[in-house]
Amino acid sequence: MYLLPAIDLRDGKCVRLIQGDYGRQIDYGDDPVAQARAFEQAGASWLHVVDLDGALKGGHFNLDVLQRIRQETRLNIELGGGVRSEESVKALLDSGITRAIVGTRALEDLSWFEKLVRDYPGKIVLGLDARDGLIATRGWTETGTVTVEQMADTVNDWPLAAIVYTDIARDGMLTGPNVEATGRLASRCKVEVIASGGVGELDHLRQITTIPVGGVIVGRALYEGKFTVKEALAVVEGKE
Repeated sequence: MYLLPAIDLRDGKCVRLIQGDYGRQIDYGDDPVAQARAFEQAGASWLHVVDLDGALKGGHFNLDVLQRIRQETRLNIELGGGVRSEESVKALLDSGITRAIVGTRALEDLSWFEKLVRDYPGKIVLGLDARDGLIATRGWTETGTVTVEQMADTVNDWPLAAIVYTDIARDGMLTGPNVEATGRLASRCKVEVIASGGVGELDHLRQITTIPVGGVIVGRALYEGKFTVKEALAVVEGKE
């Protein structure tokens, strides 16, 4: 299992939203590039980035920040938020981003998404963000009628890089991940599942190591000093 420290970008700053609510924002720093370097220096090899402006509005609003992170670190980067066209995906991959996360457009245009995944095998991540088991889109502001399981079953044989599963009710709360739901999803998927949302202490990471996920995303807990990147890596890599 690997660790993905998270940087959520809004107006060029590192922030976190509580339960995906744009009106409940915590600011953590004005220099996301320095934060990315700090994660790398602490031992991380991956970085999970969300363009919150893009997720809400579509498109990319923090590309300059992203490009500087790419230039100043050797981190593998996965980016989500506003990735809703093939042109967007191509631009990200051409700029050196390791893989692109698609959520809203995948749900709204499944045939387009399938073609994209097959045209870019191993480079596309499906973002499944759920509220009460139903997938939410457009920066988590809209909830549809498709369940996580239905979507996962549909894409199970596609050449996806991974599925990022986020329980919105747990995201940013530090109260623990939805291990049961994440494990249930991972157990039925051939595609690698990455757990996201709710990690607030090392014991939460230990719980995640008991289910068959490939990685885990951690954000607020790192920013608020609940544990260090080094301590988190020791847990997820089984080196405690």
